[in-house]
Amino acid sequence: MSGHSKWSTIKRKKGALDTKRGKIFTRIIKDINIAIKEGGGSDVDSNPRLRLAIANAKGANMPKDNITRAIKKAEDKGGESYQETSYEGYGPGGIALFVEASTDNLKRTVANVRAIFSKYEGSLGTNGSLEFLFDRKGVFVLNEETLAAKEHDELEMELIDGGAEEIEKEEDTWTVYSSFEDFGNMQKKFEEISIEPESQELQRIPKTNQILDLETAQKVVLILEKFEENDDVNSVFHNLEITEELEELM
Repeated sequence: MSGHSKWSTIKRKKGALDTKRGKIFTRIIKDINIAIKEGGGSDVDSNPRLRLAIANAKGANMPKDNITRAIKKAEDKGGESYQETSYEGYGPGGIALFVEASTDNLKRTVANVRAIFSKYEGSLGTNGSLEFLFDRKGVFVLNEETLAAKEHDELEMELIDGGAEEIEKEEDTWTVYSSFEDFGNMQKKFEEISIEPESQELQRIPKTNQILDLETAQKVVLILEKFEENDDVNSVFHNLEITEELEELM
């Protein structure tokens, strides 16, 4: 999993657009909208998807007033309505790209995604063509403040008991991975031990990563950045190995 999570780390360090406050808040607002319109209303007790969206909002330090406004707006039957969609294709050097988006205009989104693939030496494939290259995992990020309040050995045992398959430890964060099937169990475990992760979501983790020559790898980074800049795109998953040499140039 190191290749994928290392890309996430680089995005945090370099301040890529997807980690900026506005982009995160926009994504959360869409998640709240979809959760309410498709998940059964605004009661968090009976709508686990809304509960997750609100937890991510709090983890991102989204103001309470913003969350309330997003809920009220989503409750408006005549308001905006978003749908989730995904696209699969290849980037430079044959790197697999899995793009997840939420949109209020499917024609606009697919046109923009196709244009990025075409302009930056990629090719859009058919849905389902690349799923075999990724495992879907629950990914939970714990920040420095959370970790400082817990005894680490005890916390690690609790997380393993809740379904954690792997825990990556960095200087000020832990990234906790679970199977797709244990995602809900992990959420319950965090509630049980009174921890609110900075983020908790399902991600697509590459089964293996590819190493490319530096020039081609930089082209992959460029197409990733262009997808991240698109307002409809939530996440882009890939199987590029981020080497130390490449990281130094980013």
